[in-house]
Amino acid sequence: MHEFRVWAPRAQKVAVRIGEAAYAMSQVGDRGWWSAKVDEAGPGTDYSFLLDDDTTPYPDPRAFWMPHGVHGASRVYGTGDFAWKDQGWHAPPLSSAIIYELHIGTFTPAGTFDSAIERLPHLSELGVTHVEIMPIAEFPGDFGWGYDGVALFAAREAYGGPDGLKRLVDACHAQGLAVLLDVVYNHFGPVGNYAGRFGPYLTSNHCTPWGDAVNLEFAQSDEVRRFFCDNALMWLEEYHIDGLRLDAVHEYVDRSAIHFMEQLSMEVQDLSTRLGRQFVLVAESDLNDPRVVRQREANGYGMDAQWNDDFHHALFTVLDPGGDGKGYYSDFGSMERLAKALTQVFVYDGMYSYYRHRNHGRRVENLSTHRFVGFIQNHDQVGNRATGDRLEHIVGLDRAKAALGLVLTSPFVPLLFQGEEFAASSPFQYFAHHEEEEMARAVSEGRKREFAAFGWLPEEVADPESRDTFERSKLNWDEVREGRHAEMLRWCKSLIAFRRESKCLSEGELGHVAVRFDEKGKWLVMDRSTLRIALNLGSSPVSFDDCASYTMVLRSEDDVRLDAGNLNLPPSRVAILSSV
Repeated sequence: MHEFRVWAPRAQKVAVRIGEAAYAMSQVGDRGWWSAKVDEAGPGTDYSFLLDDDTTPYPDPRAFWMPHGVHGASRVYGTGDFAWKDQGWHAPPLSSAIIYELHIGTFTPAGTFDSAIERLPHLSELGVTHVEIMPIAEFPGDFGWGYDGVALFAAREAYGGPDGLKRLVDACHAQGLAVLLDVVYNHFGPVGNYAGRFGPYLTSNHCTPWGDAVNLEFAQSDEVRRFFCDNALMWLEEYHIDGLRLDAVHEYVDRSAIHFMEQLSMEVQDLSTRLGRQFVLVAESDLNDPRVVRQREANGYGMDAQWNDDFHHALFTVLDPGGDGKGYYSDFGSMERLAKALTQVFVYDGMYSYYRHRNHGRRVENLSTHRFVGFIQNHDQVGNRATGDRLEHIVGLDRAKAALGLVLTSPFVPLLFQGEEFAASSPFQYFAHHEEEEMARAVSEGRKREFAAFGWLPEEVADPESRDTFERSKLNWDEVREGRHAEMLRWCKSLIAFRRESKCLSEGELGHVAVRFDEKGKWLVMDRSTLRIALNLGSSPVSFDDCASYTMVLRSEDDVRLDAGNLNLPPSRVAILSSV
């Protein structure tokens, strides 16, 4: 026997369909829930729902298993049946994390959960502590980034389904790796989203870049919020995920007394207490609002950390001074902006943004830098370029090594993007497969219009609907031990090992970060207690004669010299010194 439940407040009658049989469901309470117990059903049973007199069978919005794709029947999944081997596992704290973001479909040639397991020893040896997986909730088409998921409770079948995800998480824990999962609660994908047939999951009262906003504050929003909170708790409890990365929380439109993020934070904390495991919530936010990561007790939203795009933009635009400087990059491009990001977190902390044509952000005060994630590459900043070119492709190996040196010695929790550690030759391009011809055309044309703001010509933009775009984005693991790839890997390993051993680099107090720079010479020196990190992005060598009490710890190239207290730093180099 299995009990089927579904929230369908818009329906006058609901039935669950199994094979050719339809079983009438009964209303439960007065908030739109329906239920039916079916003796013949159990794990492995395919089912769908019939609403009113509509003869179209619809999949379950809360289905754990969608083996027939987003348009097909759901399948009952036997939760709790998996034989976990991670008893006693506890994730390391986020404050000490080295995060590694990956996309299951392109991380390995096979593009599955099981094939990803084969590469976990590489990540463990690298020094990674947290694996962040891009969205894996079921989405339409043969390939995609995952941000257009529609069956949000179902692990993607093409990747290996729910059991495949559990095998990957279990294997990560066996390697000492925590798992963060990217989840999308700000919209549903445009194809295969049948949730709206059941209830008001979206509202036309607010608009987002993807259309109507998720209904977080209007009539019947309690159950919509319950849907997303239950989804988060499911990944953490059923799949042993250690934390979630929340996509674009600035698109949550919620004026409720208790904001959705605050509610989610409270419920995750309650689950943590019940299970005796520590969970983390990491937000992607364009608000530059410290309240996102302030504790609820201090009138914050209770997120544990957020991505710091200002740091990326500030660093990228000085690495590539000959770039176009279009779009949001136009607000950056100076060493002063980079210095401010390192010492004050947000560059735009209430100051005027010419890109936005308004004041933006709020000053960060009395918060640890461990509340912010820093990076120079991620899926957005690589994939949202016309050709998906990586940093090393744009600025060369020397400057990419120098940039990584600053990221891994910065006061922020560092994040690497798949292949960054060995300067992967493969690009990471935007790809999204749609079987509907009109949708495919709209996505391709929309992509070209979007890139026009950054000065790219239409012919430069990779077609996201092409399988070649997807295949080009897969990592080539054969190159890991070759030439410049091996060189970058050695450098990355050295930096991570030093960061994890260094007391100074473990500090999260902004007051312990001091930066001086020269705008014309394009150099920067960051002091973190007894450590000094010197970065030269100019065209000429720089000499620092105030390093008499320092010794060399790491250098990006052998031509960096420390002689009699004088540091000689050629262009595109970084050096790490210690006064102890």
